[in-house]
Amino acid sequence: MILLGVDPHKSTHTATAVEPVSNQQVGSMRIEASLADYRRLLAWAKRWPQRKWAVENANGLGRHLAQWLVARGESVVDVPAAATSRVRELSRGGRRKNDQIDAAAAATVAYLQGEGRDLAPEDHTTALALLDERRVNLAHARVRTVNQLHALLRDLLPGGAPTQLSADLAAKLLRSVRPAGDIETVRKDIAWDLVAEIRKLDKQLTDNAARTQSLVKASSSTLMVTPGIGPVMAARMIGRTGRAHRFSTSAAFANYAGAAPVEIASADKARHRLSRSGDRQLNSVLHTIAIVQIRMPKSPGHAYYQRKLSEGKTPKEAKRCLKRRLADHAWRVVIADERKAKSPPNHGT
Repeated sequence: MILLGVDPHKSTHTATAVEPVSNQQVGSMRIEASLADYRRLLAWAKRWPQRKWAVENANGLGRHLAQWLVARGESVVDVPAAATSRVRELSRGGRRKNDQIDAAAAATVAYLQGEGRDLAPEDHTTALALLDERRVNLAHARVRTVNQLHALLRDLLPGGAPTQLSADLAAKLLRSVRPAGDIETVRKDIAWDLVAEIRKLDKQLTDNAARTQSLVKASSSTLMVTPGIGPVMAARMIGRTGRAHRFSTSAAFANYAGAAPVEIASADKARHRLSRSGDRQLNSVLHTIAIVQIRMPKSPGHAYYQRKLSEGKTPKEAKRCLKRRLADHAWRVVIADERKAKSPPNHGT
């Protein structure tokens, strides 16, 4: 077995072949980031029939090459940049850094320290993550546009516009404005432009939600059976989680989502504090679901929250306990969905 460590950059990639038993470099190659050089790199690597690729930051700069290799049947693992940095610090070269050293470090880390994570072809989880990211960007753009419109309406109307401002309401208000001079005319013209932008953003958000719901339904996810989880929340959870089986336990998933408390121990004293690490977008999903369930008297989350309060927990502590419980539940549901998708259909006899 030969490990092929890859240090990717925007315009070039460097690959180093490492013999894992002796940890000796047996070859290195630098290519341009192009399909022609991808094929040249793969042809070079085929001199070793048994091989595994270790791509540093395969979800970042190395994504395209890593997915290109996976699509051609190659075995690829993703190695965090922080892991290669640790290996480089402990190597004989001290703080030396170049692409060949980084590529070799990636291969070493993948094999010796188990830091690598196997990559699989992109699937519906990637599509949902892309749709969710697009929705977040559209929502931010809408808020920014509405804020600009509010500022203009304050100068065009006594008291401005109501806080909850829609495109139709803004249009109605603008039709009542009779500009006095060039300055107010320009303000009104810009305001009409912003109304058009809001309408366009509203249409894009509606289309995004419909496509997201369709894709969640096609994925056969059962997350929406859980109270408080709609199509948008389900899409964000699936997209941010990826393949749930990469987490060995529900505790590992909760830690990844930042829902697991952090233990602080010193001498004979031990306490727990709120985790500020983990995927904050995923943590936000759990927070939203917890809030919704707390407000639903007949939901299991509401009953759990009330039980924690009766045990002496503060509202914040009870909510954190509920988030941790929801993380366990979400992981079990997604794991069950993945297993069901992999199992062959039972057509009966």
